[in-house]
Amino acid sequence: MSTLAEDRDLARTRVAFLTSETVDPHLVREAILASWWRSREFRVPADRIDLPYKGEQNLDTPLIRGAEPVLQRLGDELEGQPISLILTDPTGVVLTQRTGDADLHRHLERVELVPGFSYGEQFVGTNGIGTALQDGNPTYVFGHEHYAEHLEDLACAGVPIRHPISGKMIGAIDLTCWRKDAGGLLVALARTAAEQVRQALFTHSNIRELVLFQSYLQACRRTTGIVIAFNDDLVMMNDSARQLLAPADQSLLLASATRALGEDQRSTRTLSLTTGSKVRMHCRRVPGQRAGEIVGGVLSGKLIERDEDSAAVSLPMVPMFLPGVVGSAPLWLRCGHDIDATYGRGEWLILAGEPGVGKHTLVKGVHQRRNPTGRMHTLDAATGDRAAWRATVRRELLDDPVDTLVIRHIDKLDEAAAQTLAVALTEARASSEAKVPWVAATQTPDGAPQSSLLSYFPRTVEVPPLRRHVDDLSELVPLLLSKLSRGGALTCSPAAMHLLMRAGWPGNTAQLWEVLRQVAQRRRTGSILPTDLPAEYHATSRRPLNRYETVERDIIVRSLEDADGNKVKAAQLLGISRATIYRKIHEYGIVTPDR
Repeated sequence: MSTLAEDRDLARTRVAFLTSETVDPHLVREAILASWWRSREFRVPADRIDLPYKGEQNLDTPLIRGAEPVLQRLGDELEGQPISLILTDPTGVVLTQRTGDADLHRHLERVELVPGFSYGEQFVGTNGIGTALQDGNPTYVFGHEHYAEHLEDLACAGVPIRHPISGKMIGAIDLTCWRKDAGGLLVALARTAAEQVRQALFTHSNIRELVLFQSYLQACRRTTGIVIAFNDDLVMMNDSARQLLAPADQSLLLASATRALGEDQRSTRTLSLTTGSKVRMHCRRVPGQRAGEIVGGVLSGKLIERDEDSAAVSLPMVPMFLPGVVGSAPLWLRCGHDIDATYGRGEWLILAGEPGVGKHTLVKGVHQRRNPTGRMHTLDAATGDRAAWRATVRRELLDDPVDTLVIRHIDKLDEAAAQTLAVALTEARASSEAKVPWVAATQTPDGAPQSSLLSYFPRTVEVPPLRRHVDDLSELVPLLLSKLSRGGALTCSPAAMHLLMRAGWPGNTAQLWEVLRQVAQRRRTGSILPTDLPAEYHATSRRPLNRYETVERDIIVRSLEDADGNKVKAAQLLGISRATIYRKIHEYGIVTPDR
């Protein structure tokens, strides 16, 4: 591709650029020089490869299905040749890589040009994949044109792949070989492969996706609100949907729309989101060209303050002081308002929620707010002595009635015990001489009290799990630490708080209390650091771990702490490769300490 003299001139030009010397623009192509400047702005290291590992990617996608036959056919034609065929996603993450030469394959492993690693220009600098995606054009990078010195022995040609209908960039094809073996046909071959993939995608899409895309564009022109078009293989959404909806809410809307369209051609409904907001959505089926064919659905919607079909007025979501209770997330605030309003109406209620979510704490907070000098007693229906149950219930409700009575685990009562409670509740309501206690019962989310009790509790309030209002940890952790450390001698650092907010908290606030209690036994004053937390809170695994995996995760966490977050050093301490530790970090969802 270039003469030996030109190669030497390019090498000297690259060194001059890296050392901030004056560069002769005639000695380097304009597109390459522009990429070098971007690489410098990205602060890409030129003397090493330091790439993020994105983990195993989903290989069951239209791009993979369209590209696989093309790459298989091209791979068969190049069998035994020192050329690597690489497919990436639109961010440069390598999805597949096949190489017909063992030496080239080993070198690509050393420079991490393998599945799971990102070759985006912001991570590795000028290269065929990242620069092609950055410029949006076919790109050839030869030898010393690479920004990173470990890539100087390679030549690569990358071509972006655009969706044949939407025109959106969905990935890239890259052909990489040794610099000494590079020829003028490399770019042409990459262009041909990318075009064949695009044609394959069009064949897969056919007219169905085109019809759906046209319906999507029509919906976007009619509204500035949320628009989502979807079928089994394709989802398109406008900027409003991406900006206004969290990923979980996007999935929630799609699932609801799919169910709705399975029942009717058109549907309008109001859906409550995980964030506490609501959305009024209208969805319709999109017919195909053949009779009876449905190519997908289009959903349009807008966020609303409350369900407009409901006559009930929403309580204002403003902070309300409840002694011993903190939190300002909308779901948590709504729950507190609902319980307090029920007390004000004199209604008895049931609180449903997972163990440890704070049902008893909320009732206690409302009681102390409404009747700070009154008595509050608690009965546990799950552990009570059935022989003494009648006497206990009558004492609390009739003989020496308290101001507030909490009956925990009311769903655990058998029929006889429930009937005993029902009789006492009836007499308490009918009593004209004694005060009538406010009664609040608790149950698990899937539990239900005996039918004989339901009429006494006209309202059930759902108490959200901690994972649904995890932002409240910023208030909840200091409150719990003040109880554990007597006077706020122990605080939580921002880095440790970040790890706590990433946890799933299946045991809810009760689990958080236990974790902080264990930490407080080891650190009694000062600020809690990430190293003070158990290893499991440095990771967010997407699946349950077996005993071996748990031990492995904890060892990697502690090694990263010993290495001050340096992954290379941690890998050396463990005697494993850098690629392996990146893969394990991603697999276990480990948060590395700040360096």
